[in-house]
Amino acid sequence: MIPSQSEFIDAADLASLPPGRGRTVELRGKRLALFHIGDQFHAIDDACPHRGGSLGAGWCENGEVFCPLHGWAFDVATGTCKTRPDRPVKSYPTEVRDGRIWVAL
Repeated sequence: MIPSQSEFIDAADLASLPPGRGRTVELRGKRLALFHIGDQFHAIDDACPHRGGSLGAGWCENGEVFCPLHGWAFDVATGTCKTRPDRPVKSYPTEVRDGRIWVAL
């Protein structure tokens, strides 16, 4: 189901997320990792299911983020765990409006 515009929450300024990078934001008490890959923006749960490492603090390469604690790899668009496919993280729809990144929870 496609979220309505009213379900999106203002998450960050575009300028705060350079291409190829990620960062952590907190929206309504939930920590999310935001990523700017190519011309797309993605949001996934911030905590790696292995040991809770911050995926927003991980390093990005070829559309994947690697947990800074133990290197588990996640697809930033889908949340699929490349290291352990049975341990994905949730992904969230994003959109850009007026120079801001919005996320639907």
